[in-house]
Amino acid sequence: MAERITRELIAQKAIVHDAAALLPPQVVDRTFELPTGIYATMATLFFGFMVLMAAGFGNPEMILPIAIIVLFLAMFFAIPAIWTRMQPDNSRRAISWSRFQRDGIMTAFGRVGAGDATSQVLILPAVVFGWGLAVLTIVAVIR
Repeated sequence: MAERITRELIAQKAIVHDAAALLPPQVVDRTFELPTGIYATMATLFFGFMVLMAAGFGNPEMILPIAIIVLFLAMFFAIPAIWTRMQPDNSRRAISWSRFQRDGIMTAFGRVGAGDATSQVLILPAVVFGWGLAVLTIVAVIR
């Protein structure tokens, strides 16, 4: 048989704990385990590609598409930068270049050296920038 339990009865019997006191302190690592220089190099290569395209194919009709692409690129790099500074406070900072050179980073498939990690992260931006240079070279030769 079921019995109706009122709020007053529950309030008399309940032991209320502060939830924050029961939880262990949170340690948050949002550093991406890469030096800031690699992140800045990646941003420079992508924005450099856009500068090449604007310089090579810039005309008044292309202002809006180029502005939209640059805005999206800015958001692509600004949001992770903001995310690393969110609450709860991120006590860890991005690793230094010397520590990155010495230790490398740990991936899902094992430890990767600094050179390998750098090439894996920067290969796509470098290829995109190189492709932009190649396209502008072809256009300059044809014109």
